[in-house]
Amino acid sequence: MHIEVAVPQLPESLQDATLLDWRKQVGERVSRGETLVELETDKVVLDVPAVADGVLSEIKHVKGDVVTGGTILAVLDTEAAAAAPATVEKRPVLTQPLSPAVRRLLTEHGLEPSQIPGADKGGRLTKEDVLDYLATRASAAPAAEATSSTPAPPAEPASSLVAGRIERRVPMTRLRARIAERLVESQRQTATLTTFNEVNLQKVFDLRNLYKARFEQEHHIKLGFMSFFVKASVEALKRFPVVNASIDGDDIVHHDYYDIGIAVSTDRGLVVPVLRDADKLDFGSIEKAVAEFSRKARDGRLSFEELTGGTFSITNGGIFGSMLSTPILNPPQSGILGMHAIKERPVVENGQIVIRPMIYLAFSYDHRLIDGREAVQFLYTIKELLEDPARMVLNV
Repeated sequence: MHIEVAVPQLPESLQDATLLDWRKQVGERVSRGETLVELETDKVVLDVPAVADGVLSEIKHVKGDVVTGGTILAVLDTEAAAAAPATVEKRPVLTQPLSPAVRRLLTEHGLEPSQIPGADKGGRLTKEDVLDYLATRASAAPAAEATSSTPAPPAEPASSLVAGRIERRVPMTRLRARIAERLVESQRQTATLTTFNEVNLQKVFDLRNLYKARFEQEHHIKLGFMSFFVKASVEALKRFPVVNASIDGDDIVHHDYYDIGIAVSTDRGLVVPVLRDADKLDFGSIEKAVAEFSRKARDGRLSFEELTGGTFSITNGGIFGSMLSTPILNPPQSGILGMHAIKERPVVENGQIVIRPMIYLAFSYDHRLIDGREAVQFLYTIKELLEDPARMVLNV
């Protein structure tokens, strides 16, 4: 019996997808639920699984093809036996699946996993293994060209070699293209301004140090900083609801709920999964959700639903060492909070110079909707709540 494998129905916001990589080849036996092919959309990498046990008998689209919902990708033969494997040179077998970052590097450079000698002791090929291999190959290229008596093959169209310096041209990924489009759209369609403030996090540190062991025992997750910033942001949004609103044509849309986007950096680019109804979540639930977002983002497993919507966003450049930046709005949202690196700095308290953990916060806002006074007061409210976190618990 032959069964067709089709592209699943895509959300209305997505018109098509690009075939990223085949995980199985013609003649290989597959099991029901096993990933056959990966599709890249503007937001996520989508796995298309086998719908039944069988043998992959036909592939109808190749890497790079653009497909839409319902497009037939392959045919499974549920009654055929798997093709006998060809005799090949024995190579180390990768006993663990490849990460999305590794698969992308291999695909971009036309490599097979067996070409890379640096798999770690567990049999897993890492991103560093591939980068090291590429660097070694690039450095060896000029020497090989100079000593070989055989004419070198023509260079690939995507690369050029001038005086030993190599340039590579690779197509922009769907996600990167979408990010570029959104950033330009944000700059063109909003009147973005940014206001700054600094926050003394000493009381947040004291509170974390006092309860972190009990918190981890109770919630099975470490108490980080993001939950404090989410809680402070939600409280500030309640006091300044215009920041939680958006513009739609000539209308202002007020949101009576608080869906907070948490920016997460991945090898494919920045994604912003959404923390739904953040006002109803406790600190433990927020920390668990943020940790889960990070894990899914690294594995390329965020769903469309998790990346859709949001009324306000938070981005943390501090994890990369940034001291100050101006975050770009995520339309149609009207505000975004930028966190930065926490550094011990001398400050004056009660006429005395003391050392405190300080952080600069940046709040970018759409000036078409939010006045400067409201923006400054909104950010100052977040500052007050973080400098006295007990207020977030007491709602004062």
